[in-house]
Amino acid sequence: MKYMDIPITITPFYAALAALLLVLLSVRVIRLRRSQKVAIGDGENPLLRRAMRVQANFTEYAPLTFLLIAFAELQGVQAFTIHLLGGFLILGRVLHAFGVAQETEKFRFRVFGMAMTFFVLIASALVNLGIAFASWFS
Repeated sequence: MKYMDIPITITPFYAALAALLLVLLSVRVIRLRRSQKVAIGDGENPLLRRAMRVQANFTEYAPLTFLLIAFAELQGVQAFTIHLLGGFLILGRVLHAFGVAQETEKFRFRVFGMAMTFFVLIASALVNLGIAFASWFS
């Protein structure tokens, strides 16, 4: 197999940060499972349930959003825009995780984190749609 030069360097940086965040979220779930002696499910433990939802919510939104950002980068979208999208996604996911993970939820962090995530998801989708339409009609 021949090495292929792929012009994508920014999205992998933010995806790597996201991977480390996912590991932290996963370790938190594992620690809570061990301390509460819960192998499957949440054991009716509200803190474990919250930790599980934070981890699950991350895995629900991050992959598709990163895929869209990577597509945009591969199609030549400006580096500044890719950094903005990647940075906002990471910040949004951290804020959401912090807000939801608390025993007494920090609702404003949750809401702001999801708003940032939705902004990046929608903006990335629109950028890719715009590029697709522009190429079809040029």
